[in-house]
Amino acid sequence: LAMLYLIGAGEDFADERGTGQAHAAATGLNGYIGLVRLIEAQGFEVDRSRSPEGLQTAGVLVLTPSADADADAIDTILQDRTFVGPTLVIMPKWRAAPPSQWPENLPGSYRFNHRIYPKPVIAIDTPLEPVRQRPGRWRGMGLAGALPASPTLYAEPAASHDALISDDAGRVLAFAVNPGEGVDPESPAYPVIVLAEPDLANNYGLADPARARAALALVDRLSGAGEIRTVTFDMTLNGFGASENLLTLAFRPPFLAATLSLLVGLLIVGWRAFQRFGPPAAASGPDIAFGKRQLIANGAGLILRARRFALLGAPYAALSARRIAERLGLPRADGEAIDDALARRLPDAEPFTRRAARMEAAEKPADLLAAAQSLDNLASRLQQGH
Repeated sequence: LAMLYLIGAGEDFADERGTGQAHAAATGLNGYIGLVRLIEAQGFEVDRSRSPEGLQTAGVLVLTPSADADADAIDTILQDRTFVGPTLVIMPKWRAAPPSQWPENLPGSYRFNHRIYPKPVIAIDTPLEPVRQRPGRWRGMGLAGALPASPTLYAEPAASHDALISDDAGRVLAFAVNPGEGVDPESPAYPVIVLAEPDLANNYGLADPARARAALALVDRLSGAGEIRTVTFDMTLNGFGASENLLTLAFRPPFLAATLSLLVGLLIVGWRAFQRFGPPAAASGPDIAFGKRQLIANGAGLILRARRFALLGAPYAALSARRIAERLGLPRADGEAIDDALARRLPDAEPFTRRAARMEAAEKPADLLAAAQSLDNLASRLQQGH
């Protein structure tokens, strides 16, 4: 059972929170587990998806691609979600490397340039060394505050993009895209927000309440001021995609019902395996036991198996007649003679012939038993009187 569980769990069994990568389960400075908890605290239903099916959510989807992400893959996700749901793209930030180049390869209305300020200078001992200076400030969406560190990542968006947050020099830190504007007026496209400076949303940046409010403001804008109550953080772009297999599918609806039924059936089979089927085997001894008791038991068993109960009435009535005649002192077991003697001995008793007639006419076990008890009661009264 443990082996099957581990096979089914796959990568879900590992704990990736301490890997240091910028994803929704990372607790490092550049991770986003703080944003996950912050959104949960606002009453949103938050999920971290490891499968491509999670990208089709109708709620807010948060993408945190790495610096070497595939532009075509990201473009496919954004295009597929045009009329499915809103999307938040948080750009990566590596202080020892230049900004990501894949945004420049995005087609259509998503393309933008990812830049860094101040630009790093090349030193002899290190490939890239950023210029040290004091962190700048940011403002937008009715909020303002200080950036946590320098340098600052920003975007050079297209003219159709709507700047949401900028720094004090006017560099765009976050902007909105409406990729479906003018495509279908009856079915408007869902917006896409790109956060070029991740320090406004990562664990490091959320230490400041103003930056935390800015991150929530971006999510609220995508959710339509709370109309959408689900937020999904994608982890497939960070290398944590889990492939489906038969074991994982067996424990997910709609296959879960069949799996539970099978488990219950196995439990019943296992329980019955430890129970006895039928009566216990006879104790060791001769195949045919001796004695009158065994002979009676064998005869009764034969009649019971053959279900010939009607054959019991007449012999039992004749046997009872002889026994009662002996107790009345009669030489012969004649029914009329027994009735005459019984009328003198027990005037209030029911005649013998009437009781014997019921016994001879009985065919069911209950009728046989009642008639036999009536004859036995009469014999017992005669025995007591004697």
